[in-house]
Amino acid sequence: MSTIVATENLSKRYGSRTVVENLNLRIPEGAIYGFLGPNGSGKSTTMKMLLSLIQPSTGQVEVMGKPMTRSTRRAQLARIGSLIESPPGYGHLTGRENMRIIQRLLGLNDQQIDFAIHTVRMQGQMDKKVRNYSLGMKQRLGIAMALARQPKLLILDEPTNGLDPAGIEEMRALLRRLADGGVTVMVSSHLLGEIDKTATMLGILSGGRMIFQGTRDQLFSAATPDVLIHCSDPKRAHGLLARSLDSRLENNVQVRVPGIGEQATAGVITSLVNEGIGIYEVRRDEQTLEQVFMGLTEGGGL
Repeated sequence: MSTIVATENLSKRYGSRTVVENLNLRIPEGAIYGFLGPNGSGKSTTMKMLLSLIQPSTGQVEVMGKPMTRSTRRAQLARIGSLIESPPGYGHLTGRENMRIIQRLLGLNDQQIDFAIHTVRMQGQMDKKVRNYSLGMKQRLGIAMALARQPKLLILDEPTNGLDPAGIEEMRALLRRLADGGVTVMVSSHLLGEIDKTATMLGILSGGRMIFQGTRDQLFSAATPDVLIHCSDPKRAHGLLARSLDSRLENNVQVRVPGIGEQATAGVITSLVNEGIGIYEVRRDEQTLEQVFMGLTEGGGL
């Protein structure tokens, strides 16, 4: 699978403060790339550097096989759509009038405008003034503006922010339709559950550094879930294990040992058996994306 976005040691500093550090981003063509990280981790700054809205301090950005520079940005941006921060649009104009402005600015034809409007399913709302739109409608209009040029890459910063459950579901379906239609989508979100349901690739930032990049399966295999031990004497087992491990007694019926691998688990079981404790069951605790994320970012919230 070819790569549509790549960065090499991309960094951004403001004086002595480093916001993004040595970022090596890889977005495969045709992917829905979920971009995750706590507040202040550098997600928005990274997206703005990809769009050449902010110049990097060091490193470089390559989009569709070509470097993104001041001299190439005009040609590159013609193939990129984006929705960064608040949705665009003039509130005193209708949705259709806003789309006509985009059409004139970009030199687009009627078919391109109609395609974008139908893609976001806004054809019945275009004669209303934008100030009367719901937040979800404004988000969809903003995406229609980004899609009008029929980009190969779409970059969306928090597109579900403030949406109700129905709006979130509509946005999720839209992203899937876009990917099925050949558009690569990069989307940041604080709604981990939605990213889990939508993204085909994940990138996780913490403190400006990339701490994980890969598929969901790779993320879960990289994380080490807790071990739960059901045994004949949980209190005594906890007391023995707590001497050397972060063992926890849960409801006086099982012992939880966080983040140990297979060999360490075997050693724990052997030591308990040698102490005369009967082992009834040993299993890994299933994890959600939120739990894996919290573990990787050391408890940092989105």
